[in-house]
Amino acid sequence: MKIFCNLSMALALSVATTQALAADFSDPTWPCIQRKVERLSLGLMWAEPKENITLSDPQKAAIKELASALSLQRVDMENASQMVSDFTQAHGTERDLMQAVFSEVFDTISKRRTRIINGIGNVSTGQIALAERIDAARSEMDRLMDADEPDYDKVDALEEQLDWDDRIYRERQQSVSYLCESPVLLEKRLFALANLLQNAAL
Repeated sequence: MKIFCNLSMALALSVATTQALAADFSDPTWPCIQRKVERLSLGLMWAEPKENITLSDPQKAAIKELASALSLQRVDMENASQMVSDFTQAHGTERDLMQAVFSEVFDTISKRRTRIINGIGNVSTGQIALAERIDAARSEMDRLMDADEPDYDKVDALEEQLDWDDRIYRERQQSVSYLCESPVLLEKRLFALANLLQNAAL
């Protein structure tokens, strides 16, 4: 039982440590070392973007098709480069066209990134609540064991719940570590695609 007491304390400290490592102290639920940036700026990736671009219907269809493909993470940069090359051969290399493609890509990936960030926050909040529940169970076990006649049935039930909660906590923590990388990877992809499309433009 002492093991479970120490374990629950360690789990609570783990959450606190994760929060301490987070670069964004304004949001205590943000568990990632990476700084929390909720929204990206198109202007940081594409210099002086135009707000209104006149496009024909065929151009709009081609742009949407290319942007949809470039937004997929499974499409590596080599294939992305070939797709852009095929597009420019068919539709030209005007900068407005390239910007229109990137605007579509930016919108799609930014929305995906926002959903991931919200998901990270939800998982983190759940982890904090779970650590608090583990700590409460630990305190209750201590109280029961300090009694003159401990209720071992209750102690056994708490011990079983602690084991289950610990398992859930560790599985979630692994997913948090993976999720924390996802917004960064999407941001890097956006910068890479912006560079690719700008280099293809006149």
